[in-house]
Amino acid sequence: MNVIDPLCWSTYLCYQFFLAVTRKVDMSKQKIVHPDRDAHFVTGAYSDGIIAGDFLFISGQAAVDFKTSRFVLGTIEEETTRTLDNIKAIIEAAGATMDDVVKSTVHLKDIAEFDRFNAVYGTYFTGVRPARTTVQSVLAEGIRVEIDCIVKLA
Repeated sequence: MNVIDPLCWSTYLCYQFFLAVTRKVDMSKQKIVHPDRDAHFVTGAYSDGIIAGDFLFISGQAAVDFKTSRFVLGTIEEETTRTLDNIKAIIEAAGATMDDVVKSTVHLKDIAEFDRFNAVYGTYFTGVRPARTTVQSVLAEGIRVEIDCIVKLA
């Protein structure tokens, strides 16, 4: 039978509380920008990515050519490829890889294109694939896919 000395347990709990209260947690944010983004290309009141703690949060990305500041419309396969390449560039700018993605949310203009989208999406991840939510949405600018994700940084 295991018996815990109440004094030891109390001391342990007090110590854990002390650590929790005195531990400094860095809650600052760091902006991550797509490396090819034209300085004059304004897409809205948001950042491409934000590092907070040990995570990178990537805003919804689409089939954008950041060098020309234009959407590049095409098939679901073409737009998915460009979108994921944009996400990959932002992730790499933060020092991580696609395999560090832990969660993604995908918005498709037409859910009937899911299988074609998924065939391309799957090629961007090896090993354990991220958790994902996929929904049909009304998307602006005629785009077919928008993806945001959360990345666990080392």
